[in-house]
Amino acid sequence: MDKFLNGTISLLILVLLSPLFLIVGIMIKLTSKGPVFFDQMRIGRNNELFKFYKFRTMKIGTPDVSTDKLDNSKGYVTLIGKFLRKSSLDELPQLINILKGDMTFVGPRPALYNQYELKEMRTKAKVHALLPGVTGWAQINGRDNNDDFKKTVHDVYYLNNKSLALDVKILYRTVFKVIKAEGVNDNELKSINDNEIKMRRSKDYPA
Repeated sequence: MDKFLNGTISLLILVLLSPLFLIVGIMIKLTSKGPVFFDQMRIGRNNELFKFYKFRTMKIGTPDVSTDKLDNSKGYVTLIGKFLRKSSLDELPQLINILKGDMTFVGPRPALYNQYELKEMRTKAKVHALLPGVTGWAQINGRDNNDDFKKTVHDVYYLNNKSLALDVKILYRTVFKVIKAEGVNDNELKSINDNEIKMRRSKDYPA
């Protein structure tokens, strides 16, 4: 999907969802101190940094690391944050990133600026050349349950099989999971089982 089409669709969705943005913003302000939006530097295409937007779900003062690296992540989540994260409503402001051309709808999730190991793995595997997405193959095949290596393996699969049909499949399954509020599942990529991952992990980079 090219940037013009991405921008047009994201602008249309932003207009249609503007009442929802207002409601979520009010809920955030009424239940915790701090701004409505959370912004953070993320790694984009060709490892260039960009400002990434989400609705704020964490308390002010939360360490600037990925959630899985927090000792007590639940203790940092705001009152409304748990609902926003479970429903994925916190991801909606990334439509702004798509409008700006920093992201697309489907692609590898943008890594944090300080996720150096993931950055190195993706660069070696040529995944860094892709525009990051709001959702991706790794998102529907494990999401937060994936470590950096598994994320990269899934990203390589997407890189090697990228097509409009695959993008539509990923978007459909993303919507389905969000609507059902399903837990994550990292067993769906049949072509890559745990034994294969263990063998690949011994190599310099995923392939």
